Amino acid sequence: MPSFPQPGSVTICEINRDFITADNLSEDRAKETYGKILGTIFNPVPFQSESLLVEPTEEEAPERSDGGLLSATLQAALGGSLKHLLQPTNVKLLEDANIHALSWHPCKHILAFVSGAHQVTIRDYEDSECKDPCVLISDYQKNVKSLEWRPNGGKMLSIACKDGICIWAASYPGNSVSIRCGTTKGTMSRASGTRWTQVDFLRSQDDEQISALSWSPDGRYLASASYESSSFTIWDVAQGIGTPIRRGLGGISLLKWSPSGDYFFASKFDGTFYLWETNTWTSEPWSSTNGFVTGATWDPDGRMILVAFSESSTLGSLHFASKPPSLDAHLVPVELPEIQSLTGSRGIEKIAWDSSGERLAVSYKDGDELYKGLIAIYDVKRSPLVSASLIGFIRGPGDNPKPIAFSFHERFKQGPLLSVVSLNTLSNSNSLSIWSGPLIPVMVFGAVH
Repeated sequence: MPSFPQPGSVTICEINRDFITADNLSEDRAKETYGKILGTIFNPVPFQSESLLVEPTEEEAPERSDGGLLSATLQAALGGSLKHLLQPTNVKLLEDANIHALSWHPCKHILAFVSGAHQVTIRDYEDSECKDPCVLISDYQKNVKSLEWRPNGGKMLSIACKDGICIWAASYPGNSVSIRCGTTKGTMSRASGTRWTQVDFLRSQDDEQISALSWSPDGRYLASASYESSSFTIWDVAQGIGTPIRRGLGGISLLKWSPSGDYFFASKFDGTFYLWETNTWTSEPWSSTNGFVTGATWDPDGRMILVAFSESSTLGSLHFASKPPSLDAHLVPVELPEIQSLTGSRGIEKIAWDSSGERLAVSYKDGDELYKGLIAIYDVKRSPLVSASLIGFIRGPGDNPKPIAFSFHERFKQGPLLSVVSLNTLSNSNSLSIWSGPLIPVMVFGAVH
């Protein structure tokens, strides 16, 4: 029987496939459960975005098919005027876009997340001298939409903004970072002994709003895309040079570089998506009859990718039939019957797959009152096709939590570690919090604090 968190409780961790819940989040409760096993805890990071405090004007408020307005949650996570962001693409689809608003550092216990229309917050769990998060703000950094840490690049963070991409780097006393020639230094923000400096700004073509980012696994190249453009761009970050890849790809919603670097995934809001091989940058188009792609995540070896669709509770698994650079692939359904039978939902909202391939997190649209705002956690097998078995559901803090974004730590040695940005929709302030916990397959499962 799948585990279910009772209303009013919050999930702390998973131990031996059992989800541990409590009445509220606390450091003591974390220590009692997974802390004594892992030797560390991940305290929640409460915050309140300025976007939540400002009601959108009638002119700015994006319309929904039901005549209502997009939630304050999305206003906070995405910021700014959503109509301007999406035109000429259908603005109603933005609510389902899996904006990458939360990112774990690939090697360290450092979390970055979008905390306002123009700001990003960093929480360094390895900095014992400073338990307060660090906020990154710059004159260049407007309308933040997405972020991602650079692989093999130390502490370097890319942030998708209006007009381009802000690149931030951390330095320490006696070890300063270099700023690319011709780049004006942005606002610096200090946390304990760490200083964060904006070291580059990669300006987009025609000053477009950048909304999707993906680094190559070696950290040399950065792919970016805009809802407003008919192409995506591959940046040589060291040189500050971007090369547009033009194939009529207007309305791009998502980019994902494979862990092996051999393949690249791009999806559009019209229900089509493309698999690219990165040797000659040729591609094969695919189309969906189940809505557009709301989430995509590669397996650890980069030989298959899980894809979620806006109007289906079944995932697609794209398997490559031969070695790179072949684009010969087969689409196999991955059934998640509980999403419809238990929750009453018919569409996947977001997915995240941990780098070991053992845990899959799934959020869904709407659903029955009892299951609203929960995240389903699956045990995943690859032998060789993907199959998923529901372990249970996790719940965030507050009376009526709503998951806005979630992401797994890529290299947490003790097992999967999931963090979730959650909105308490019934609180007087509509405050957001981010909580993390160990998702350890055999010992502790972690995803929510």
